[in-house]
Amino acid sequence: MPTELPYAADAEESLSYDELEVLRLQYQKELAQSHVTVQTKFNYAWGLVKSPLREHQVEGVRLLQEIYRAEPARRRECLYYLALGHYKMGNYEEARRFNALLLDKEPANLQAQSLAGLIDNRVTRDGYIGMAIVGGVAALGTLVLASVIRRASRK
Repeated sequence: MPTELPYAADAEESLSYDELEVLRLQYQKELAQSHVTVQTKFNYAWGLVKSPLREHQVEGVRLLQEIYRAEPARRRECLYYLALGHYKMGNYEEARRFNALLLDKEPANLQAQSLAGLIDNRVTRDGYIGMAIVGGVAALGTLVLASVIRRASRK
């Protein structure tokens, strides 16, 4: 489902299997040599976050959090992808938190503004779905209760 917001393309685009595999192999090669550069780790995390697979997104967010904690100079560039990763996993409050940190630093950042809109839209949509489910459960409960009362009054 494409978004009408032009700058959050990362929310829907993922790398091909081959592109992600190149990043994975580079990361694993450096890991085997006991020296992973920050750029290699970031590139792999970026590719994982863009993946449609939840387990990739979780691993990507984990790697980005490591970079965020260990490399203060790289925090700004991690914020958007941390927000994006949490958004894609459905962790909207975390997505909002990281995106707000980025917008505090860069209020004119179009990617972050666009992602904020996507997060808000998803929270609203999920809220409506939740209300519909609760309404459906309440209606079903009312029908069951009415049926039980009818049966009890017939006896």
